Amino acid sequence: MKFVLAPDSFKESMSAKNAALAMEKGILKVFPDAECVIVPMADGGEGTVESLVSMTNGEIIKTEVLGPLGEKRIAEYGLLGEGQTAVIEMATASGLELIRPEDRNPLLTTTYGTGQLIKHALDKGVSRILIGIGGSATNDGGAGMLQALGVSLKDENGEELDFGGGPLGQLQKIDLSGLDKRLSAVKIDVACDVTNPLIGASGASAIFGPQKGATPEMVEVLDRNLTLFANLIKQEIGKDIAGMEGAGAAGGLGAGLVAFLNAQLKKGVELVIEYTGLEERVKGADYVFTGEGSIDGQTLFGKTPYGVATIAQKYSIPVIAFAGKIGKGVEPLYDHGFNAIIGILSGVTTLAEALENGEANLAFATENVCRVLKL
Repeated sequence: MKFVLAPDSFKESMSAKNAALAMEKGILKVFPDAECVIVPMADGGEGTVESLVSMTNGEIIKTEVLGPLGEKRIAEYGLLGEGQTAVIEMATASGLELIRPEDRNPLLTTTYGTGQLIKHALDKGVSRILIGIGGSATNDGGAGMLQALGVSLKDENGEELDFGGGPLGQLQKIDLSGLDKRLSAVKIDVACDVTNPLIGASGASAIFGPQKGATPEMVEVLDRNLTLFANLIKQEIGKDIAGMEGAGAAGGLGAGLVAFLNAQLKKGVELVIEYTGLEERVKGADYVFTGEGSIDGQTLFGKTPYGVATIAQKYSIPVIAFAGKIGKGVEPLYDHGFNAIIGILSGVTTLAEALENGEANLAFATENVCRVLKL
């Protein structure tokens, strides 16, 4: 029998790879001769680098960058096993969790460190970059990233802009002459699961600014500055990104990546499916096992198990999903490729105990499902 094991991480309990290994352990107790194909998954957010690096026997690269407030820090990205693809989570360089709540201020925060990670990957000779842009602390439209890659953003006096969404309001000239020439030969995919435009009532500043520390007054300033940025982009390079779906992701980083780096915005799980070669791996499988920490009604909107089930459904392969918690609204999943959704807890427990015993619980739940399959 062939089992494809394609879980996401069970947050704070086990990585996607360890979850797949726990599933394998349970399967082999019942089917000792089974073929288990391990495909650690993610949805483009936290854990994407780890999943793809472990899947391809790649490596984690660490380098010094400027953090969201301009401080020096060590960030990391992944280099996949073939040596030609880099995977970057922008949050490791420019993420909200890097700043204490009382210090969060999107007028000041910058994506410069994310640009430094891209430049470091170019130095490694990559031809493809996947960038996950969730969890940002920024609202600068990707301006800092562009500066790190050689773009000059000048005010009316010809001086370089300071970092942050605030100084962006002084922008008068975008000079692309110094943009790293290597970018023209690199394919850039962006894992982006939000559809917000760059500006307006549903744009980057209004919707995401407050969670990054923006007051209502700051939101007005930030939106006005991004509007100026979008107008200059349209005027100087001929790209209209203000209303584009996903342009508002990561405080407008989505817009900057599309406008200046010719990046493609795609759903995160779809990109991970592509980069792992999941579709080819599920062919000929008897069962696909997937799962993550929580499965509920939101799973249908692009979460990892849904993406996995969609691929398996194309080949009429049964899908069994495992979860630490099964929330409300899972019933529609049974119409979208899920054959069963199994909770892994074996009894009443504290959250701390559940997280600590996640691998053992998942292995045991998988074993019991296989015992039913063996019947």
